[in-house]
Amino acid sequence: MTKNQSIEKLLDLVKSYDKKADLEMIRLAYDFAAEAHEGQTRKTGEPYITHPLATAFILAEMRIDPVIICAALLHDVPEDTNRTLEDLKENFGSEISSLVEGITKLGKLKYRGVERYIENLRKMFVAMAEDVRVMIIKFADRIHNLQTLDVQPEPKQHRIALESLEIYAPIANRLGMGEFKGILEDLSFKYINHEEYERVFKLKEEKLKNKQILLKNIKKQTKEELEKTGIKIISIHGREKKLYSLYKKLLEKNNDIDKIYDLVAIRIIVPSIADCYASLGILHKLWTPLKGRIKDYISQPKPNYYQSLHTTVFTDNGEIVEFQVRTPEMHDEAEFGIAAHWHYDESGSKIPKKDLRWAKELAEIQKDILNRLSDLEEIKVDFLQTRIFVFTPKGDVIDLPEGATPVDLAYHIHTDIGNKCIGSLVNENMATLDTKLKNGDVVEIITDKNRKGPSRDWLKFVKTKSAKERINSALRKQQQFNIVNWLINKN
Repeated sequence: MTKNQSIEKLLDLVKSYDKKADLEMIRLAYDFAAEAHEGQTRKTGEPYITHPLATAFILAEMRIDPVIICAALLHDVPEDTNRTLEDLKENFGSEISSLVEGITKLGKLKYRGVERYIENLRKMFVAMAEDVRVMIIKFADRIHNLQTLDVQPEPKQHRIALESLEIYAPIANRLGMGEFKGILEDLSFKYINHEEYERVFKLKEEKLKNKQILLKNIKKQTKEELEKTGIKIISIHGREKKLYSLYKKLLEKNNDIDKIYDLVAIRIIVPSIADCYASLGILHKLWTPLKGRIKDYISQPKPNYYQSLHTTVFTDNGEIVEFQVRTPEMHDEAEFGIAAHWHYDESGSKIPKKDLRWAKELAEIQKDILNRLSDLEEIKVDFLQTRIFVFTPKGDVIDLPEGATPVDLAYHIHTDIGNKCIGSLVNENMATLDTKLKNGDVVEIITDKNRKGPSRDWLKFVKTKSAKERINSALRKQQQFNIVNWLINKN
């Protein structure tokens, strides 16, 4: 079996974080699935049951709710065996059968032309809006499929990896599931561009070779200084940058790894928000911070609700190190995102969350966007791309795709503001209309009521579909107006 996984080991793992878990129900789910899949094998030659078991393990390693574990074990039963959803409902109740039904509705996302594919994506968001736990199981299912992708023919390897990189990883990111996003990207990267994967892997290994002693000393010094001031450290550990994330950063930095300061970040988990800011002050007292590298995602969270304090400092021997400071709740939210709502803490109790409305709203908004988009490239830009939050001077928060410009913002506010805009102030400084906005920017749009309409050149740099549509619409009207005027003057 995969990694010597067994139902006994799964039960031990669940028991380690949830003492009250119904282990009998998990065992029954496994036995039911094993019997239903009896005689079926995977391309690896292993019995089929190894796949749902591995999917359940991925979730259990995240300390996830046992109900979701049961659904993961059963997730392929209705589609791949002669057992029905009714059978599942009768044996395991409506909650588990409903989760399995959500996965069954998604079916196997096979690429059969863009229109069919977009329809499948819409199905995914309907399922997500109904119960976001379905996507959590789907991510784990996809991760195990990627882990065993080498047995597939090359064209299929490439298609599944590309879909995982361009569709699944961005959805995980939008749901704040940083850990799943990173795993999906790294597993896919290997099949999308193997040469670059190997190059970046070696580059990273070489760069980290001499950093271990340095990091150990910095962690020790940090721990001593924080504890001196009475700050309790829950944990302090290094976090290596994932390979695909490093690859994207290298492309931005002309392949100069020395310009990447967060190859290894030291992550400090402290009890409270006050401790986060106090820790940041102590770090800046110890070492000189790099200008422009202090990021406060606590007061201004990312659009996927990520919260943390980031700073990059010059250490005593001239090395540059990034620190990330957060509370345990922020850490769980950053690693597991929406899945943190069904996650258990170290004491084995479920982390209480206020509500899941934001996740439902996000799913509904995305479903609506998908209904309006007909082109796969539009979906990737308008919807699956990393998002940023920008603020108007009145404090309104606007959600835009990464790389959006003041013109995108102007059209997001109102068509007239877009058509009449002549400039912008970004963080109270004059900025050109093609400036790429960053998360947390405060943007004021400057308009001129006498302006006739947009410039055709804007189409070269705007990001959002709505801005492009409104610019084209205004240009068409302007053209018609000019033709009418010409005809009137001619006569």
